[in-house]
Amino acid sequence: MQKKQKRVLIVLGRYDYRLHKGIERYALEHGWRLSADSSREKVLPWRWNGHGILAWLGMGNHLVKFVKHYKKRVVDFSFHHHKLNFPRVLGDNTRAAELVAEHFLTRGLNHFVFYSEADRWFYEERGEAFVQALKRAGHSCVWLRWHKSPVYRANREQWDRRQEWLATKLKQSPKPLALFCANDDHAMHALEACESVNLVVPEEVAIVGAGNYLMAPDATPTPISSVDTNLEMVGYRGAKLLDDLMNGEKPPQAPIRIPPVGLVIRKSSDLLAVNHKGVASSLRFIWEHCHEPIGVENLTDVAAMSRRGLHKAFIEHLGRSPGQELHRIRIERAKRLLSESKHKIELLASMCGYQSANSFYIAFKQSTGASPKQYRDTMGSNGRHHSKTNW
Repeated sequence: MQKKQKRVLIVLGRYDYRLHKGIERYALEHGWRLSADSSREKVLPWRWNGHGILAWLGMGNHLVKFVKHYKKRVVDFSFHHHKLNFPRVLGDNTRAAELVAEHFLTRGLNHFVFYSEADRWFYEERGEAFVQALKRAGHSCVWLRWHKSPVYRANREQWDRRQEWLATKLKQSPKPLALFCANDDHAMHALEACESVNLVVPEEVAIVGAGNYLMAPDATPTPISSVDTNLEMVGYRGAKLLDDLMNGEKPPQAPIRIPPVGLVIRKSSDLLAVNHKGVASSLRFIWEHCHEPIGVENLTDVAAMSRRGLHKAFIEHLGRSPGQELHRIRIERAKRLLSESKHKIELLASMCGYQSANSFYIAFKQSTGASPKQYRDTMGSNGRHHSKTNW
């Protein structure tokens, strides 16, 4: 007897083609019939008859009313209506913020700002996580909230007012400044604000956004670094969760969080702010040659320092030894390659500077708590998701 085809409705109050692509891929693999998403035009199919709904329930209540009306299985990609007891699949905003904090800290930056312009659940999660990550490292962070500014106005003058306010705040901040913006649009606001008051990016203000959704990012005068939040996998995993629910499985008690692919480093944050020539030279050498065999003598030659002097300088300026920094960089490279490629572990180990697959396995497991295979499975890439990096 032929299995009945499942009909699934997509109602996304916030649209991103990558989320849709992940849903589509799962639907093709499992023979679903997807109903067209017309929710962005607020044209809702009130007489639709199907089995489940994939929704992004944003600020408005019209989609909530519609979804509750059907009493079907629902998976929500948003946490805006957190009091509604819907199963959810969300991006891991905490990990995204930690990646940005690590990026800034390894570049020797000491002054930090987080910028958001509205009260959104994912902006708040990113901001809180960024502040906490820096606090654990012994640093403080200023949070610039435009929507709570005394000069905030929700009218036709809002753009000019916001840009003038943001430019003034950035101009007054100590330099060099590390600026994490709640999303990529915010990062563009910051870039334009810097340009308006002749602040040089990244030398005076290093900028990182989130989402990695700007079209043709390299076409901007200063390409924006950004966290790839893995939205395609969010969509795919949300579709799988809905399938499980439609098959009678119990919903998870907490939202499922999908980790980001990684940080895509571009010119806007490619800054080395370590105020020590030897350490800076060694760091640059590590970044460029971490996939090759590197010994202490390579770093001392580049830094023109003794082994003891270089070790002491690294501890003073980074809080880590040269060996610890090399290890950290190699593990970060491995994470990216595991997320982006289908390379076998043996090849990947050599691409990260390890002499054998076994030494790579041990180092990776000690650093992350997971084996390389477990990490790849968690990311859910299997070669399906690709992003650019500067490694």
